Amino acid sequence: MKRFQNRSLAELCKFGVGGGSAVLTDFVGYLILKNVTDVSVAKGISFVLGSIVGFVINKLWTFESRRFMWQEIVRYIVLYAVSAAVNTAVNRGVLGISRSTLLSFLVATGVSTVMNFIGQKFFVFRKHIQEEGS
Repeated sequence: MKRFQNRSLAELCKFGVGGGSAVLTDFVGYLILKNVTDVSVAKGISFVLGSIVGFVINKLWTFESRRFMWQEIVRYIVLYAVSAAVNTAVNRGVLGISRSTLLSFLVATGVSTVMNFIGQKFFVFRKHIQEEGS
């Protein structure tokens, strides 16, 4: 149990550090794209860009899943499709209330970050977790 807790804490820390790169990609993309397209389209595209960066970092570094597995990619896409919808809806909702681009971005990112960590740990990279217990 203690080994699982230590590993989970290490993964959470790595997820935070690695996720910073994904969030930065998302934020910069959003700031650029919102000036040339609808805010929801801009947020959707920037989220996808950040998701790609996040997949690579989390697969290889956070969850140390070195083997190529199509199942991980499919699960990641499913997780991020749901997360993107939630992220975009939360962003639009907070923006409608506050009119603050930064606040809406941060709230949407916070909600989807929690979803993504839990989803990646227990859904996307599930096989990796099961192998560790064997």
